[in-house]
Amino acid sequence: MKVLELLDELDEIIELASTVPVVKKVMVDPNEVTEIVKEIRLELPDEIQQAQWIKNERTRILDDAKAEYEKIIAEAQEKAAKLVEQDEITLKAKARAEEIMRVAKENSQVMKMSILDYTDGMLYNLQEKVDQMYATYFTDMYDDLQNTFEKINSNIASSRNEVKDQIYKAQSSGEE
Repeated sequence: MKVLELLDELDEIIELASTVPVVKKVMVDPNEVTEIVKEIRLELPDEIQQAQWIKNERTRILDDAKAEYEKIIAEAQEKAAKLVEQDEITLKAKARAEEIMRVAKENSQVMKMSILDYTDGMLYNLQEKVDQMYATYFTDMYDDLQNTFEKINSNIASSRNEVKDQIYKAQSSGEE
C-alpha cells in the first residue's frame, strides 16, 4: 500500500532530522513533509475505497451465510415434520396389522372348532353304523367277531374322546 510507504518515509525524515538540544524537538524541511502529506491525501481515497469494498464484501458474505443458515434450518424443520408424520403412519400401520392378526386368530379358532365338530359328527355316524351292522348282521356270530367290533368301538370312542379333548383345549385357548 502506497500510504504505508509514505508514512514510513515520514518516520524516516523525523528520525534523520536534526534535533534541537534541551527541548527534544526535531527540525524537518516543511516542504518535504508537506509534499508527503499531499501524496498521502491523494493515495488515501483509493485505500479508503478498498477498505469500504472489503467491508461491504464482508457484510455480503455474512448475509449470504445467514441466509444459507436459515434455509438449512427451515429444511431441517420440514424434514423433522415429515419424520413425525411418517411415525404416525407407522403407528397406524402397526395398529392395523394387530387388528388383522386378531381377526385372523379368531377366524382360525372358528375354523378349527368347525373342523373338530365335523370330525366328531362323522365319527358318531360311523359308530352308529357299526352298531347297526353289529345288531343286524353279527348278533349270532362268533365271540371273536364280537370282540373285534368292541375293539373298533373302543378305538372310535377313544378317538372321539381325543377329539373332544382337542375341542375343549381349543375352546380354552380361544377364551384366553
